[in-house]
Amino acid sequence: MAKVPVYNMDGAQVAETELSDAVFGITPNEAAMHACVVNYLANQRQGTQSTLTRTEVRGGGKKPYRQKGTGHARQGSIRAPQWYHGGVALGPKPRSYRYSLNKKLRRLAMLSAFSQKVIDQNLLVIDNLAVAEFKTKTIVKMLEALKVSGKALIVTQEADKKVYKSAANIPGVKTAAVNTLNVYDILNHDAFILSKGAVTKIEEIYQKKEGV
Repeated sequence: MAKVPVYNMDGAQVAETELSDAVFGITPNEAAMHACVVNYLANQRQGTQSTLTRTEVRGGGKKPYRQKGTGHARQGSIRAPQWYHGGVALGPKPRSYRYSLNKKLRRLAMLSAFSQKVIDQNLLVIDNLAVAEFKTKTIVKMLEALKVSGKALIVTQEADKKVYKSAANIPGVKTAAVNTLNVYDILNHDAFILSKGAVTKIEEIYQKKEGV
């Protein structure tokens, strides 16, 4: 089992904790992580893009000129796709881009993302991640003490409104509860900051046997 230091919010190391190899120590599967990232981004698409077909563009009800004898190609409407201001042929219409991945692949991708953070030494464990009041300064001070630069994902065991609100205005910083974690957010942030309770809950969830 890998051992990682446990820090307090002042940046001082207060203990060490062992991480489960079954959760934080597997060989990362890049294909699984890539599949989950693509799936996440596809599911975020609104799919509201739309173009007008020749039947939806206003006008064009009258045949522009007679069928024969003009020397021009025959035309039935000035709203056909080849005309300026005509409708769009085979253009996009509102649709859903959502699709799902099987549970086994999603689980493998999450374990791979956790393990990748350990390999990259970008996983930080906080002994007691809590704020007494809504203050952005508290989270900023913690990140400075931990020497975290760049984007950071702060994970708590349960949804914590004070932590969420305190970090909401910090550029590049996002908070999440264990049950809302996804592969994209883990990989998209440089630092992966977990409360000790969050580590325990992650191991409880992902150490369960498949199908249980």
